[in-house]
Amino acid sequence: MSYNYGLRLGATQKLTTNNASAASSAFGVGTEYIRIVGDANFHFVIDGTPTASATSAFMPGDEVEILKVSPGQKIAVFHGSATNVYVSEMSG
Repeated sequence: MSYNYGLRLGATQKLTTNNASAASSAFGVGTEYIRIVGDANFHFVIDGTPTASATSAFMPGDEVEILKVSPGQKIAVFHGSATNVYVSEMSG
């Protein structure tokens, strides 16, 4: 399925989690949204200094989600075994 929200694509970060929380770098000044997708199911938190766990928000694997964020925030992801999560910064 294709998604076209008319947003500009910025930097993409690849986060690898393996039974521990992994956090991104802070989102850039112009970042209004992020697009996330993982190789497998994962949990996530968005905050200034986030730590994700098995009780954080759930995201199914191979699904795309676009979330509203603020510049300077980060995303942390968690999965019980090794998986990759891709985080793309986007702006309007």
